[in-house]
Amino acid sequence: MQASLRWTPPGGTLGTISGEAAARAEQLEARRAELERAAATTPKGPSLLAALSTGPVALITEVKRRSPSKGAIAPGLDSVTQARAYVRGGAAAISVLTEPDHFGGSTDDLVAVRAAVPVPALKKDFHVATIQLIEARALGASAALLIARALSPSALRELLGVGRDLELELLVEVRDDWELDRAVEGGAQMIGVNNRDLESLVIDPATCDRLIPRIPRGIVAVAESGMQTRSDVQRYAAVGADAVLIGSSISAAADPIAATAALAGVTRRSRGD
Repeated sequence: MQASLRWTPPGGTLGTISGEAAARAEQLEARRAELERAAATTPKGPSLLAALSTGPVALITEVKRRSPSKGAIAPGLDSVTQARAYVRGGAAAISVLTEPDHFGGSTDDLVAVRAAVPVPALKKDFHVATIQLIEARALGASAALLIARALSPSALRELLGVGRDLELELLVEVRDDWELDRAVEGGAQMIGVNNRDLESLVIDPATCDRLIPRIPRGIVAVAESGMQTRSDVQRYAAVGADAVLIGSSISAAADPIAATAALAGVTRRSRGD
């Protein structure tokens, strides 16, 4: 009861985009039967959890045309060409922005990337309703993002349960200790720590430094936002990150193969070492 009372709907940019996502989810409900059939028959994508669990610090590289914080990043980016370049550079997985209005993404990008590369595809969007996870599974996504700040405690538990039922892996994104505790209690197998406050869009690079060591062993820890260089990857590897998600800087790179390769191969360290 106390946890529920502590949560309030998000404001700022996150509040705006989450509200728009809820409206899109309502429209998707008209296709529920169709999407449920597709989710039941579409082959599962390769496991994101497995891809992030072994070897050097894994790279999740992002197909991203624009963002609320930076505006235009790579307006003409071709999702398939970019994803193939990332894989050639050593990416373990591809994050595909499917949010249309603020990030310039689409579900067509996800379908195309999923068909073009052998690595897992993460559907990165503002998922606030079960129908969106059904859609993600129907599209062949290996995993989908859940943003803890955008979801009440009961909604987060519900969506985690739906993901398990669908055999759709979920990356739960957190920014503070309370959100981290909610993710762990809900059974999250992958937890991302976002240095960016999605309400204010301010980045605090110390957020990952503080929270990643608190993620229990056995749960994959992903550092997110504000990373551009190999030293950034090494910084979060030192506190126990199993993976890093690189978005704007790598989407804007003139040579995405070289940009990815420059970040790959950083030695993984167990949390608590």
